[in-house]
Amino acid sequence: MTWQVVTAANIVLGVTYLIIAWIVGSGLAKSGQLRSNKLGLATMLIFLTCGIHHFSHGAHMLLPSFGIHDPQALAMRQAWHWENAVWDVIGAGVGLYYLSLRNAYASVLRGAALFEDLKARERQAAEINDTIVQGLAIAKYSLDTGRDEQTRAAIEESLRRAKVLISDLLEGQAEGSIEPGDLRRAQAAEIVSRPGA
Repeated sequence: MTWQVVTAANIVLGVTYLIIAWIVGSGLAKSGQLRSNKLGLATMLIFLTCGIHHFSHGAHMLLPSFGIHDPQALAMRQAWHWENAVWDVIGAGVGLYYLSLRNAYASVLRGAALFEDLKARERQAAEINDTIVQGLAIAKYSLDTGRDEQTRAAIEESLRRAKVLISDLLEGQAEGSIEPGDLRRAQAAEIVSRPGA
């Protein structure tokens, strides 16, 4: 009975890991990170090799069931004990749980976004520069030249655009994935006043 449980668990593990490898690999390929994201590529290869490994164990032990006489397959059936079966079942459960999370987490749906995407971070930094920093630079210039109305308009527009940018960034999060305290700052914000102010 133990070998049947181990066989089923290894086949489920193999298929699950191969699906995860495909998700990660296709995400890397679609985002053009297959060569540049070494962590993503290594993770895909780990899931790919482990998937092949587990699937081959299960398939090998099934050979005698299809009338193929294979002494190694029969020996493998005898070699497994209940501790192996428990860990293989747990591993299969974890793999299936991971796949079930794809519906809840947008970053997993995007495959490669599971890893830090430097292009996305650079794009976000550019958007922050364009929307906030440049607006504040205009406000400072207007303030320095005594244009109070233009200063006020630049500050209000920078605040409006910053709110839109932050809302867009948070929309990418899965519903319910942000818990209270998740967005807490690591350090308190500091307001620096100008000398003599």
